[in-house]
Amino acid sequence: MEYRLLGRSGLKVSALTLGTMTFGGAGFFAKTGSSNVAEARRLIDICRDAGINLIDTANVYSKGLSEEITGEALDGARKDLMVATKARFPMGDGPNDRGLSRRHLIAECEASLRRLRRDYIDLYQLHEWDGQTPLEETMEAMDTLLKSGKVRYIGCSNFSGWHIMKALGIADRAHSSRFVSQQIYYSLQGREAEYELLPISLDQGLGVMVWSPLAGGLLTGKYRRGKPQPNSGRHLQDWGEPPIYDEAKLYDTIEVLVEIATARAGGAGGDGLDTGPARHHHLGDWRAQRGPAEGEFAGGRSESDDGRARQARQGQRADLDLSLLAPGQHRARPPRRRRPGAAGALRARRGAVLIKISIVMVALGATIHELSSRKLALAPRNSWMVGPSPTMTTEQ
Repeated sequence: MEYRLLGRSGLKVSALTLGTMTFGGAGFFAKTGSSNVAEARRLIDICRDAGINLIDTANVYSKGLSEEITGEALDGARKDLMVATKARFPMGDGPNDRGLSRRHLIAECEASLRRLRRDYIDLYQLHEWDGQTPLEETMEAMDTLLKSGKVRYIGCSNFSGWHIMKALGIADRAHSSRFVSQQIYYSLQGREAEYELLPISLDQGLGVMVWSPLAGGLLTGKYRRGKPQPNSGRHLQDWGEPPIYDEAKLYDTIEVLVEIATARAGGAGGDGLDTGPARHHHLGDWRAQRGPAEGEFAGGRSESDDGRARQARQGQRADLDLSLLAPGQHRARPPRRRRPGAAGALRARRGAVLIKISIVMVALGATIHELSSRKLALAPRNSWMVGPSPTMTTEQ
């Protein structure tokens, strides 16, 4: 197992982590799975034997039952395994039983500690943005949890780019703790994270933890165009995560994966994805080539699901040609032919554009400097443009 530093922290996490949304199966979450304590303990043992050292859960999963099962399966004794959890969504019917207020975050952190049977939470994450609570209050509450010893590190989940930058700006301005990681959806089916979230992680030194890298099972090979669907799976139960905006594009992506897997199998029969660890192996190699991500969540419904993922990671990594899956490409395309001299003309146009941009930036910088020297306020106090730019370092 490969271990990576989580963002700019000194915490080392395994490249694969165990997600526990399938634990419990209460209410709406029954659509994802219903692992009991015995099954959860077995899955945790499998992952632990493979070198996984982080388990991710959330208070809202089965309304706390997932945390309870995780805590009982760990039995409070396995200190070599770290636990991450999250808070934000409704946990009761009261008006303050949801959101990212100081009251809700501290109360839910303490409730999670009781359910998990632990003295502290290794990584406490804001599960989603809350537009009603001032972010200054939220970040101060997270810093309070850190200083009280109930939490070791903090992160966010499902934030947009400007949400993250505003939170980091507030933390820097207050000289308080920053997020060390963000948890995002990122797969061959959904690559929007490449626009802002991954560049922000590189720029700000955030760890990236990917949930549902197999798109909720859609990329496992069970779902094929024009073929009967499997007998079980969360997507047969009207489960809407992750969302599918372009079904045709999804199946195009699956067909390319099948081509790659079949080629690597030497043209053997089958589709190269349905059986064995190949489906996880090829997708894992693609993910590794896309940039820094500290962890990917493998959340199996059964021992066989997690076993295949474990086998894939223990096997020798193939030197795959994944050029078919480059950004914006989902099928092989012949190289574009340019007219003689076209490359030079294109470089010249690009150079002219860059010069114009530089002139504009210099003028803008001079204007801002002039305004600052006159001590003019550039933005109101509650604007989303909060705080100075965080200090950059070369440490990764």
